[in-house]
Amino acid sequence: MWKAFKQRVISHWWQPRWWQQANQASARARSQFVPGLPTIAIASLLVTGGLWGIKQLGWLQSLELVTFDQMIRLQPDRGVDPRLLIVAITEADISDRRKWPLPDQVIAQALANLQQHQPSTIGLDIFRDISTAPGQQALAKQLQQSNVFAITYLGNNKSERVSAPPQVPEERIGFNDLLTDPDGVVRRSLMFTADDSETSFTSFSLQLAVDYLKRSCAPPQTATSQSSQNSQNSQQQSVASAPSPCSNPLEQLTKTEEYQLGKAIFPKLQADSGGYQTIDARGYQFLLRYRSASQPARQVTLQQVLQQQLDPSWVKNKIVLIGTTANSVKDLIYTPYSKVASEQRQMPGVMVHAQAVSQILDAANGDRSLFWFWPQWGEALWIWGWALTGGLLAWRLRHPLALGLASAIAIGSGFGVCCFIVAQVGWVPFVPPALALVMTGGAIVTYRALYASRHDTLTGLPNRTLFLKQLQRDLQRSQANSELGSTPAEACLAVLFLDLDRFKVVNDTMGHQMGDRLLVNATQRVRTCLRSHDLLARVGGDEFAILLRSLRDVHEATAIAEQIQQVMIPPFRLNGQPVFTSVSIGIALSEAEYNYQSEDLLRDAHTALYRAKTSDKGGYEVFASGMHLQVVQRFQLEADLRRGLERQEFQLHYQPIVSLATGRIVGFEALVRWRHPQEGLVFPAAFIPVAEETGLIVALGQWILQEACQQLRHWQDQFPSDPPLMISINLSGCQFAQPDLAARIEKILHTNGLDGHSVKLEITETVAMKDVESTIGLLLQLRSLNLRLSIDDFGTGYSSLSYLHRFPVDTLKVDRSFVSRMSDTSEDATIVQTITMLGHTLGMDVIAEGVETAAQRTKLQALNCEYGQGYLFSKPLDPEGATALLAAQFQPWGTRYLTN
Repeated sequence: MWKAFKQRVISHWWQPRWWQQANQASARARSQFVPGLPTIAIASLLVTGGLWGIKQLGWLQSLELVTFDQMIRLQPDRGVDPRLLIVAITEADISDRRKWPLPDQVIAQALANLQQHQPSTIGLDIFRDISTAPGQQALAKQLQQSNVFAITYLGNNKSERVSAPPQVPEERIGFNDLLTDPDGVVRRSLMFTADDSETSFTSFSLQLAVDYLKRSCAPPQTATSQSSQNSQNSQQQSVASAPSPCSNPLEQLTKTEEYQLGKAIFPKLQADSGGYQTIDARGYQFLLRYRSASQPARQVTLQQVLQQQLDPSWVKNKIVLIGTTANSVKDLIYTPYSKVASEQRQMPGVMVHAQAVSQILDAANGDRSLFWFWPQWGEALWIWGWALTGGLLAWRLRHPLALGLASAIAIGSGFGVCCFIVAQVGWVPFVPPALALVMTGGAIVTYRALYASRHDTLTGLPNRTLFLKQLQRDLQRSQANSELGSTPAEACLAVLFLDLDRFKVVNDTMGHQMGDRLLVNATQRVRTCLRSHDLLARVGGDEFAILLRSLRDVHEATAIAEQIQQVMIPPFRLNGQPVFTSVSIGIALSEAEYNYQSEDLLRDAHTALYRAKTSDKGGYEVFASGMHLQVVQRFQLEADLRRGLERQEFQLHYQPIVSLATGRIVGFEALVRWRHPQEGLVFPAAFIPVAEETGLIVALGQWILQEACQQLRHWQDQFPSDPPLMISINLSGCQFAQPDLAARIEKILHTNGLDGHSVKLEITETVAMKDVESTIGLLLQLRSLNLRLSIDDFGTGYSSLSYLHRFPVDTLKVDRSFVSRMSDTSEDATIVQTITMLGHTLGMDVIAEGVETAAQRTKLQALNCEYGQGYLFSKPLDPEGATALLAAQFQPWGTRYLTN
């Protein structure tokens, strides 16, 4: 119990409101999650296919290369390679000699000094195609050493070639193997290539690495200079397993025509490997894996070598690369480390060659793997997986902030995965998956918005807009078939308009969440009654519309309506509580020979529904032409009512309430009349129901209260009596439900200077019993204003005697239907007697309505009924007529006038 409480506290404390709303939206979306899976799958496939096409065109390559460089920069720096030494020809070295290229004598002296310390391999990473005096013979002697390799530049054709020094044999010459990508960055190295004459060439970096490996594996007393020749011979062989670095042969071709050196098989870089798509993949290339951002090997200057100011151990059995690092020579290369925020750093070519040699040695010795790449189908699945992820996130998360945060986390996670793969020497594309996630998410959000604009989010049903469009399409098809004379026998369309009865009660008593559950469950029940080609839509809060296609006659539509009513009879279980509801249905039919519009047909069905609700709860009605006229008249009446209130077209008539014992007028009942500008005097029965339904009765009732109290004030001043004259005013159910009713009445009493005891408020039996406890509370508030209270039309409702004695009322009014039949049936006379006795027993006085004959008055007097009201005494009068009647009463003959 404590753990559950703690969990609730933590969840509410740590989850912001928008996150809770997002979770609630996600919960609502789960009901539609299964239908959403095909949509997500289709959207993700379309996005994946589109991105794959864009990727194949190379439009994403530049973005992918930038991302790859960022991943490379995030990798840890491995520091210097102890197997390599760089002799850097610096700007100071060139300045000291005041000449470039440097004289042959300087290069020869540097080579001689290095050879004294027994290096394994020396790579001369400067172009020496032209001799520079002095020292030509000395340099030629040094270049003839078996461990010295020179570099050449092949160019795009023979005219662009830069040859190596002629003293170096072909087997110790390697071409410049650094390849520049379209953005100017070096990420690839070329191992082998061939010219137009099919002459093969080996790269400078590979030559140095192979020679070093051969010398490392050979006995100390032997030093072979046949590495290049052996390399060319070994390429024609194939093996089944990877040997150790010192196995024979050291380098070879596998069965799949891939180059193997020592323990490493170098996969040939393809035009679409990794993030590449449109590179020139001719020759045998591999992807460079940079060892360090700035210092791949120990570095000394040329001056230090010439002056022998270096540790011999730095040279012995090492690969020594001699190259320039001077900016003036412009042998500077852009690398993945170049494009940083603070500066544009470039790396000298000799250092990039050191990076390549170090990578080849690591791979051959099994110390560090080469870059691997997924096949094309693997990349496609990778992109599709992220597209699915974006679609799922967009479908599950409805709050924009939650979706944005989740998408950002997903993209960041994807970048982290790609960085991890790069750390494991793999290159998996990042840009296409990230775009797939965003684009699929955007497509799903767009689809969801479009879906929501045409569907109900709670039930997943089509909404009014989509229903009308589909209905109009079917009507047009039916009309077209009719014009072509190809109308089938089953050509009738029907629209059913459904409304759940008592739904507002469920919402008000059990909450909107239970109301939503009721709607969903009701939808499921209605579906069971429909055919596969019928269309169910939610067109309002608790209103549904059904399009029935291919009907032969109205009986099929009414049969489905009856079936729907039957499935709604069993109770719904909401929160463990049974809830009963029924459904009212309006039916409108369209036949092919008539030109219907969708709005018209739906309106007709709604008109029939209105008739069904007013005639028989839970029934159905088929639309008839007269119904529409009645609805139009009702709407016109509502418009006239509003205008009448604005123009003060209403007036009060007053019917006297007479003491049956004395025949004197004790007060009046205020009755509203409408002086319609076209229809003349309109009685309440014609407009009060519409006023109550539209809520206009509240404003009208307020005016009646004010007008009646003002008139009573005039009469009391003009005709003082003891007790004073009183007025009875009817309250409607809408008025009685107003929370500030007591305050309004108190203000009216104060404005007119009336004692509340002179005003009697009448409510019907039905209104009093709607909510007994609330009724009692409000009646007590009104009683506190000294108002008198009356229950009107008593005997026609469903009052419970157990509640009646709790109502603080003063008067019971016997309905006119009982009084008018007192002389005809003994049952009605008994009812009037019973009501009178009940009122007296509860301490109330009784008023009989509808007294029209002297015989009725005599019987009422015999029953000790205190007051009477009806045409026997007077019809309702306008204020002038009522005033005249009062004036006559207060003359000596007035009493005789009302009693004779």
